[in-house]
Amino acid sequence: MSPLDYVKAFNEFLWNSFLMYALLGVGIFYTVYLGFPQLRHLNLAFKYAFGPIFKKRKPGETKVNSFQALATAVAAQVGTGNIGGVATAIATGGLGAIFWMWVSALLGMSTIFSEAVLAQKYKKEYHGETVGGSAYYLYYGLGSKWLAVFFSIAIVLALGFVGNMVQANSISIALTNAFNIPSWVIGIVLAAVVAVVIIGGQRRITALAELLVPFMAIVYILGSFIIIYMFADQLPHVLRTIFTDAFSLKSAAGGAAGTVMKYAIRYGVARGLFSNEAGMGSTPHAHALADVKDPCEQGFVAMAGVFVDTVLICTSTAFVIMLTGAYGNTGLKSVAITQQGFEIAFGEGGIIFLAISLIFFAFTTIIGWYMFGEMNIKFMFGKKGVRFYRPLVVLFVFLGCLFAADLVWELADSFNGLMVIPNLIGIIFLAPQVKKLYKNFLANRKKKEA
Repeated sequence: MSPLDYVKAFNEFLWNSFLMYALLGVGIFYTVYLGFPQLRHLNLAFKYAFGPIFKKRKPGETKVNSFQALATAVAAQVGTGNIGGVATAIATGGLGAIFWMWVSALLGMSTIFSEAVLAQKYKKEYHGETVGGSAYYLYYGLGSKWLAVFFSIAIVLALGFVGNMVQANSISIALTNAFNIPSWVIGIVLAAVVAVVIIGGQRRITALAELLVPFMAIVYILGSFIIIYMFADQLPHVLRTIFTDAFSLKSAAGGAAGTVMKYAIRYGVARGLFSNEAGMGSTPHAHALADVKDPCEQGFVAMAGVFVDTVLICTSTAFVIMLTGAYGNTGLKSVAITQQGFEIAFGEGGIIFLAISLIFFAFTTIIGWYMFGEMNIKFMFGKKGVRFYRPLVVLFVFLGCLFAADLVWELADSFNGLMVIPNLIGIIFLAPQVKKLYKNFLANRKKKEA
């Protein structure tokens, strides 16, 4: 067996036997436990998320507002998972995987609400900087040092190193296909740019995210909507196939053991997680930065992040791939599938458009994930650990441009899964605290309205 075969076998066990059900289960639990907040209060999610855009900041204001925290979270969420991950989900799990990606997003809104609320409650000040996230609520809230350390090690490996290899790998594929640039050249340039940004620290990363994220999201969604309009006659057939395959008990194609539905769920949930990161424990690091009056305000903001990431951007990618028929080319993998969809619609310009979009998506994810990893390095080793962490991240960004797409994606699934385990344990045991804060928020809001 090759290394890829071993990693795939491990992921089959990790995801199909446990995490697929655990993530959906926790999402269902929080949805019911909190009384369907993602449906009842979605308006608050958009109010708290985008309201700060229209408020004028005071001169010299240095505190991070809700929108800046959201932009940092979305910068990390919106990456190759939205382009290459969606393509991989469709290619491996069929069109039905998109339905389960939607389900994971809907349920994930309640999960990520709890993560952001806990991140706010247990955030700390560290040498003038705000730090927080899963390790902090596992340690200070749950009182489990070993779970906190396990999570910190997992997230540094999952996002700081392997995850950033995935982002760099997809940038390399896109630029090679669009402009025929050698992978090693892309690796050197990308690594150098990442180094310049991360040296600037937390403030430079949040400022860059606030500037780039709205622009890149709007442009990409508009481009996708044009393609959806161009191929609108295929829409009824595609929608029928999504729902049919999502619940199909037919045997999976290609000699795979299991049903079409099994693989649709496995890859839909896995890629949905990799994209919106609900339940993974990563985005709480960004939401901990926000200066808000009530922790639940940032919980609603986090819900808006999942909506933007999966319901808007991932769905846009999915329909481009499905409507153009790009998923039918079995010789293509990952980002190349999405690129073909844009090429079918726009010709050579489509390849260039997607390559540029991917550069923005993946680059902002790299710097966002770097920051999440840095917070955990500080948690484990203090500030002195950062001087070793930074050059290693830059090295892995370079190496990611040289690795095969299949192995990198499967490794990402493995380490993401290991991250999820301690985080889910924490948010389940801390659920009563989330509910108490949520009930207090609703009660205070009712008093203000009375």
